Amino acid sequence: MKFEDLLTNDDLLDAVYDMHFDECTPVQEKAIPPALEGKDILAVAQTGTGKTAAYLLPVIEQLINDNYPQDRVNCVVMAPTRELAQQIDRQLEGFSYYLPISSIPIYGGTDGHTYERQRRSLKSGADIIIATPGRLLTHINVGEVDLSKVSFFILDEADRMLDMGFLEDILKIIGKLPKQRQTMMFSATMPVKIKKLAKKILNNPVEIKLAVSKPAEKIKQQAYMCYESQKLPLLKQLFEANPPKKVIIFAGAKKKVKELYHALNNKKYKVAQMHSDLSQTERDNVMFDFKAGKINVIIATDIISRGIDIDNIETVINFEVPKEAEEYVHRIGRTARADKEGTGITFIGEKEIGRFKRIEKAIHKEIEKITLPEEKGKSSKISHKQDKTPKKKLGFVIIQNYKSQLLF
Repeated sequence: MKFEDLLTNDDLLDAVYDMHFDECTPVQEKAIPPALEGKDILAVAQTGTGKTAAYLLPVIEQLINDNYPQDRVNCVVMAPTRELAQQIDRQLEGFSYYLPISSIPIYGGTDGHTYERQRRSLKSGADIIIATPGRLLTHINVGEVDLSKVSFFILDEADRMLDMGFLEDILKIIGKLPKQRQTMMFSATMPVKIKKLAKKILNNPVEIKLAVSKPAEKIKQQAYMCYESQKLPLLKQLFEANPPKKVIIFAGAKKKVKELYHALNNKKYKVAQMHSDLSQTERDNVMFDFKAGKINVIIATDIISRGIDIDNIETVINFEVPKEAEEYVHRIGRTARADKEGTGITFIGEKEIGRFKRIEKAIHKEIEKITLPEEKGKSSKISHKQDKTPKKKLGFVIIQNYKSQLLF
């Protein structure tokens, strides 16, 4: 479907085609019509599916075609990270190039000059603000922004925001909005907490769910069957066999990220951690050092499973099996970019087998399983003896007499 089949404003269409948006993606085709009708939307859509245009284009068209206040904030787009807010702002600048639409990105980790510019723009009224929750709430608390006339409220990557602990901030911001508004919520996954939030803030929404995309063909996918206590020694063994150059390790919680960071840092690897406890400046420094080669390994929560574009990531390791297939695809999708090859490795603990099977079913692929290798003499740092006939339980090989204390 072409965009002229959905949009009517010629200046907006000129900008869309100038940006080489030729045909609608599935999420754009499904979301734009009901959005133009003013309906609330709940969409499950991954990064890279065109979701940003799916909500920006109908908002811009409505702002241009209808009579909205010129001195108030008309639309709030919430994003979990500074990087995503900047990305959305760049796309908005392109779409509104020929139109009198004003916008301002609001995020932390900036100097006093940038903060002052944000403050002035909020006071005078920008048509659209793209904001991270914490920084927007700061401006609200000091009385620098009036959200009483907002007509459009958009949550982008809602699952990430909740994972990063922004639920309370989001609810406080929503409390400053008028009840009569159009709300659109986009999330890569749909866990229970997202469903509860959607029920609370959406009014009879149109639901859109796209099929889970598949990992790139050039990603070599592997999985190790092991006990939870074997994961850390196995990780070290893999690094001893192939010293890491540019690797991302994903864990589900900040506590686990910190544990892995200290374990690897004590072994003198060039390693950094990435999670929501770090300031924006600290996160920026980690990413800069990783790109520059000063750091070889980042251990992270899903805070960087989307929205980063770093070349030559050789391996992604899921220390724990992701809860959702979409998250698995996002994580290993950090490697094999720009048509290059890469490896995605997942450690499957005894309690994670069912979850991993559901991921395989969702991506329509049975992933290669690797059992831990036999001990190769006394020089091996990792010891696990097997009977000649491996015993099996719940689909994974039981490794007997495993001496993980020899490694750490």
